[in-house]
Amino acid sequence: MSLTARQYARENKEFNYWRVRTMYSIMIGYGLFYTVRQNLSFAVPSMCSELGISKSDIGFAMSIGAIIYGVGKFIFGLVGDRYSARYVMAIGLFASGLMNIFLGMSSLLPLIVLFFALNQCFQSMGSPPCSKMLANWFGKSEQASKWSIWNTSLHVGGAFAGFISPWLLERSGWRMVFYAPGIIAVLASFFIINRLRDTPKSLGFPSVDEIEGVEPRVKICNKLNFRKTAKLVLTNKFVWTLGFANMFIYINRMTFINWGPTMLQEARGSSSFFSGHMMALFDLSGIVGALIVGHLSDKYFRNKRSVPAMLCMLCVVLLNLLFLYIPKNSIILNVICLGGLGAFMTAPIVLINALIAGHIDGKAVASAIGFSGTMGYFGTALAGFGTARIAETLGWNAVVVFTMSAAFIASILFYISARSQKNSNK
Repeated sequence: MSLTARQYARENKEFNYWRVRTMYSIMIGYGLFYTVRQNLSFAVPSMCSELGISKSDIGFAMSIGAIIYGVGKFIFGLVGDRYSARYVMAIGLFASGLMNIFLGMSSLLPLIVLFFALNQCFQSMGSPPCSKMLANWFGKSEQASKWSIWNTSLHVGGAFAGFISPWLLERSGWRMVFYAPGIIAVLASFFIINRLRDTPKSLGFPSVDEIEGVEPRVKICNKLNFRKTAKLVLTNKFVWTLGFANMFIYINRMTFINWGPTMLQEARGSSSFFSGHMMALFDLSGIVGALIVGHLSDKYFRNKRSVPAMLCMLCVVLLNLLFLYIPKNSIILNVICLGGLGAFMTAPIVLINALIAGHIDGKAVASAIGFSGTMGYFGTALAGFGTARIAETLGWNAVVVFTMSAAFIASILFYISARSQKNSNK
């Protein structure tokens, strides 16, 4: 065959049905992964007050969890490349929901650290299986746009946490912020098993590579084992460059996600409701940014996706600078800053996934994106304990300078990757 996967889907309605079913199922599942991840940040002020826990204590838990999550993304990327992505994702969501229920039952700091770390471990079973199924069901020509559509799920999940967590907090206390989403995640894991299938071939369709006539990639990938897959990923300089870029993006992103509600309440005198809605806006604006940049990337920058990623991070630098100087009581400027930050931080993450998927052999995609996620969550670890210590010793303005510096470094790394792509195309 020599059709694109999109053209084949238009001609084969059953194949199209399964593509749609796969997309909405992984979006629902991954959105719930984020709902049972981002709820912690909304519970932090009440937990610290009621249990006598400091920001550094919570930051330590966040950093430990982030390192475990990052390493887990690479490990489960390898697992997802070898075993059923459908079951890996469902088991991770079930266990993550269970850890949230245990978090809601905890009052001692060691138990909070333990269950948060275990939650992050099981959270790392979410993204790599989704990456694998996206690569299996959608072709190269539509990767950025489809990754953008899927990526909206994490922002919807995060926004859902932003809306429901303050409501649960006000009515039932911080423990219910963990209980309710945890129960929903446990139940949804059975939905994931029912809805998803790993590959088109498991249902009698040709693979996407066969549809698009990419025979060499299939032959190479069929020979990959754990060791060869890891070597293919870890010896790729382009993947390392994007991994470091992802790390500095996540310093920005996770500082605002994990500490945004606390920063708004302590530094700007915001209520828990206002800070919750601002962080929901942060996530929802990420949907807009990802969709627009994903579409523009597929249309105009298919072989130069590093360029829009670099421009987005330069915009993040400027918005961080603006956030330092806006009046505390200016709702409009706070909305512009947080909305813009959410949009421009999210788009490069989507582009990194598309860049990797278009650069590395097919069955190593989940491993390579998992490795990029590992690097990203080393950034999250820095945004956990590091941000807490900066806030406690130097104040929240110093935290914003920290995130602004990280955004600038990320833009330089995207420039390096763009030059690398240009030289390889000569």
